[in-house]
Amino acid sequence: MATVNLVLTLLAALTSLACMVLLFRAYAANGVRLLLWSALCFVCLTVNNALLFFDLVVFPDTDLRLYRLGAAFAGVLFLLYGFIWEAE
Repeated sequence: MATVNLVLTLLAALTSLACMVLLFRAYAANGVRLLLWSALCFVCLTVNNALLFFDLVVFPDTDLRLYRLGAAFAGVLFLLYGFIWEAE
């Protein structure tokens, strides 16, 4: 079970990291601000997935749920702010 947790959490973190990098590259090429807000959202989601890895694999006895939820909430706030900002 520990191997499954290791593989799945690493894949989730690497996937969100890849999305973050691609969004920042697209923002640098096009300058569309919604890409910036989406990339900032994925920064927080990458932190969330990294904390999930540490929570489940590295420190299984420590509960990092509050920090993970805080990172995910910050990511959603970035995206929500970007949607509202771009709607004006």
